[in-house]
Amino acid sequence: AGAGAGTGGCGRAGPGRAGAGARSRSRSRAARDRGPEAAPRRPAGHLWLFRDAGTNDGLLVNQQELFVAAPDVSKADITLPVFTLKERCLQVVRSLVKPVDYRKLDIVRSLYEDLEDHPDIKKDLQRLSLERSETLRNEILE
Repeated sequence: AGAGAGTGGCGRAGPGRAGAGARSRSRSRAARDRGPEAAPRRPAGHLWLFRDAGTNDGLLVNQQELFVAAPDVSKADITLPVFTLKERCLQVVRSLVKPVDYRKLDIVRSLYEDLEDHPDIKKDLQRLSLERSETLRNEILE
């Protein structure tokens, strides 16, 4: 299972946790029971992030990075984003090389930092929270 994040929460979801994100080939039992287009059953306005359980990379829900539950939303399509070639290469190297061995690789110095900058749900929550606050603030001013 992947990690679901709500208002102020983050972390890995346990097996079968309703509404939790999942790998495209391996969904949680709760999501599988509701079908491929299952919407998390949470109060309106509840925020969700979906993560790949193996890599912790973000997944998209209805083509968005952040899913906001709403009464009129009846489904949530969870998909993999299209990664750049560099992002995909970093994923592969991370899966094959231990973090302590990154600096032993014969690669450009800037790639060491990219490799060490693993996907981080807390960092993403902070960034998305700031983006959402700014969007809401701009809507109020308009």
